[in-house]
Amino acid sequence: MAKYRVTLRHTTVDVVEASNPYQAAVIASSRHDPDVEVVQVVAAVGRAAATATNAKVAKKATKKRRRLSPEARAKLAQNLVKARAARAAKAKATKKAAKKSPAKKTKRAAKRR
Repeated sequence: MAKYRVTLRHTTVDVVEASNPYQAAVIASSRHDPDVEVVQVVAAVGRAAATATNAKVAKKATKKRRRLSPEARAKLAQNLVKARAARAAKAKATKKAAKKSPAKKTKRAAKRR
């Protein structure tokens, strides 16, 4: 079912789930006073517009990362040094192998019928 943003004359904006905009307007108006006027019905895409009613939204607290000990930091740095050296040695070996032997052309085997 699609979501529609319904603006009412009651200075509220509701997001309701309905199969079409007309049903969305009926659902939103039935949630409020019976004499509420429906101003606009738009597909609810993206963030809702900030209004006085939903302006105060609780922010989600972000977790703080635990600090690394100096020993753990040193161990990670050593691993990084080793990985960089291995990567450089591998790149050097592939360059050396490429220079040593030129690329051989392989002949395609003829199909037998």
